[in-house]
Amino acid sequence: MTKVVVGAGSCGIAAGAQKVYDALHAALRDVSSAELKITGCNGMCFLEPIVDLYDGAGALTRLVRVSENDAARIAEAVKREDVSALADLVIDPEDALFLEKQTRIALRHCGVIDPEDVEDYERTDGYQAIRKVLSSMTPEEVIEQIKISGLAGRGGAGFPTWFKWNAARESAGDEKYLICNADEGDPGAFMDRAVIEGDPHGLIEGMLIGAYAIGAKEAIVYVRAEYPLAIRRLEKAIRQAEEKGYLGEHIFESDFSCKMRIKAGAGAFVCGEETALIESLEGSRGMPRLKPPFPAQAGYWHKPSNINNVETFANVAWILLHGGEAFAAMGTEGSKGTKVFALTGKIRRGGLVEIPMGKTLRDVIFDIGGGIRDGKTFKAVQMGGPSGGCIPASLLDTVIDYKALGATGAIMGSGGMVVMDEDTCMVGMAKFFLDFTAKESCGKCVHCRLGTKRMLEVLTRIADGNGKDGDIELLEELCASIKDGALCGLGQTAPNPVLTAIRYFRDEFEAHIKDKTCPAKECTALVSYAIDPEKCIGCTKCARGCPVHAIDGAVKQPHTIRADICIKCGKCAENCRFGAVEVR
Repeated sequence: MTKVVVGAGSCGIAAGAQKVYDALHAALRDVSSAELKITGCNGMCFLEPIVDLYDGAGALTRLVRVSENDAARIAEAVKREDVSALADLVIDPEDALFLEKQTRIALRHCGVIDPEDVEDYERTDGYQAIRKVLSSMTPEEVIEQIKISGLAGRGGAGFPTWFKWNAARESAGDEKYLICNADEGDPGAFMDRAVIEGDPHGLIEGMLIGAYAIGAKEAIVYVRAEYPLAIRRLEKAIRQAEEKGYLGEHIFESDFSCKMRIKAGAGAFVCGEETALIESLEGSRGMPRLKPPFPAQAGYWHKPSNINNVETFANVAWILLHGGEAFAAMGTEGSKGTKVFALTGKIRRGGLVEIPMGKTLRDVIFDIGGGIRDGKTFKAVQMGGPSGGCIPASLLDTVIDYKALGATGAIMGSGGMVVMDEDTCMVGMAKFFLDFTAKESCGKCVHCRLGTKRMLEVLTRIADGNGKDGDIELLEELCASIKDGALCGLGQTAPNPVLTAIRYFRDEFEAHIKDKTCPAKECTALVSYAIDPEKCIGCTKCARGCPVHAIDGAVKQPHTIRADICIKCGKCAENCRFGAVEVR
């Protein structure tokens, strides 16, 4: 029997995986030796759609960039038990290193098992950790193993998981809640989505262990409504777990009972902050509460509550099966275990990367990610999303752990890693993230509500060529005020992208203000387009592609661009095959 597995995460489906699956379903209908299955994203988003072929001995042949037109010959190869005819689809050995250089714990099942089949999960020791916990461990012993592991919250703050669990356990009250924060809002981040879509039972099992440890009888997954596939698969997994007796009353015939439900959030970034999330869960507008009291003392409905994110819970079952020492053996002194990153931007191999703490940015971006695409030069990487900062090329050998990244002015965050090349304007990048946080501010405190808007106005002015002396200093002053005065983490960290951009790329800000130029030639107001008459052969392609007819010239004669009409869309430069269009 050959198992044919189609990668069907959201990213794969967007690339055409559903069409590939449907075509394979039809093509394999009469091939009795084939079993067609789905799986989640294996992290190799840059190669999708992906089809994995497992022969009877379990040997893997990975096919990449598959289209529905390849279904018939894949079916024929499976029927003949000979994949030699599919050589053009087989993954390149260099691309295969993307996964081979990783260490996967949180993502251990993603791209491997069928997320909609609980028995597939059971075959990989699924639900054995909770069985072990309920049969032979006290809640205190569970918390001790999490403490030994050094597992820190993977949602951004990196707070010790055991400490939060212990605080909730020690809080008085018979009614307690365990909450999973799956409100993944950082631009460029998709780790939590991939885990839920690819390994929903792994999340459930990790949450069950957490609920047992703190004494909760109800667990809630707060997930953004923009993740419909994740919600659908998690709903199915919850039903399957209930049918199997892994959720509900007297799990594994123990005294422990726990139910689980899903809350779909409306997509507010601020609800990634735990107290704002609780407000939303209770039916109120998502706005942060003053702390203390902390959720461990007075959280959901003012009952003791614990909140961790998806990646944190995805590590828990592995830790309880293998022991806290095994997890702690990976990483650095202050940052244990592995971390998942969403590698995006101007990178050759974009996708999900899980590596032990202690690797460097260079290891991830160049060794695993393959470096910058199109032969461009690496300029910076944005770590931690809107709450993080830009790390320049000069710090490419920075070790990936909480302390080292914090020293650069960035943060680990939830794991977004947006790579930028020489064509990225750092003023524009700072403006992009400030625009995001200004729009996502809940408005509860003045510093965040108004301060981010004032900062955005200054950045917009600079990007438009209207910057003036003192604007950089004004930005720094506003940053300090917002960090000191904002109520929650969203506001307190909103200035980070701006501060790091100024810290490492101050010359770009000064060029925008003093010289009225954009060194990266990205800010529309500060660039112009012209055609080099020595290179232009008069092919007319630029003129035919111009949406506002701003290009004049006869066939086989040099063309010119009318600056008074040009809207600087860049279509002419994009269409020119001879490099005649210059951006100045």
